[in-house]
Amino acid sequence: MANVSVQASFMLNTGEVVDMKTTMAEGTETELQTSTDYAVAATSIGQFADGKVITQIIQPPSAPNGISYAYIDRRGEILCILPVSLAGVQNEPEAPLKSFSLQAGDTIRVMASTAASRLFSYSVLTNAGVHAIFTGTPGGAANTSLTHIKSGQGLGASLTGQAIVCHFATSVDGSKLDSGGGVYILNDKGLPVGGVAAANPIKLQPEKSTMGGAGIFLNFVARVTTNA
Repeated sequence: MANVSVQASFMLNTGEVVDMKTTMAEGTETELQTSTDYAVAATSIGQFADGKVITQIIQPPSAPNGISYAYIDRRGEILCILPVSLAGVQNEPEAPLKSFSLQAGDTIRVMASTAASRLFSYSVLTNAGVHAIFTGTPGGAANTSLTHIKSGQGLGASLTGQAIVCHFATSVDGSKLDSGGGVYILNDKGLPVGGVAAANPIKLQPEKSTMGGAGIFLNFVARVTTNA
């Protein structure tokens, strides 16, 4: 696993642009801090912009082999999922999925991908305003149930009584994915009731989708099926 430069750029409600850049090990979730190109020292986003609001994501967290997932962490919980991209390959700037004032202690957490990693990542937003990320690593021809990166719980236990209204997924598996090209949401009978196709983060920026969402109940799972 190599060390790579991960970068991002955010505009604040004050008109300031926050330049972020951190060297991190691929395959290890790491904090993305402010760049020392425009600041005296590398600091967390919350400390740098305490009380301010991110209004535009000019450059999503980006790395040479892409990003599996990224989010803003507040006191150990996912406050806001973030778009991710491959360095040099990104879509137009966008607004965050949630508007909030940053607080001291808020951090940006990033999982930079390795070229060979089969980590599947599923980022979701619910109708209750909850942001969540589920991951799993397929191996061979098998079913893989994704679990929450913080609690380790499955989809149903994490989001019971809520509905997924926006989501996106990343995976390098491509044609190996037999679950609709990405992840299926399975109900308590094991039948698909929603899902989203996965984008290969090494090739393009994943697009969030408002299609394929579903109401979530206990014993529902996020399932990835691979043929190899």
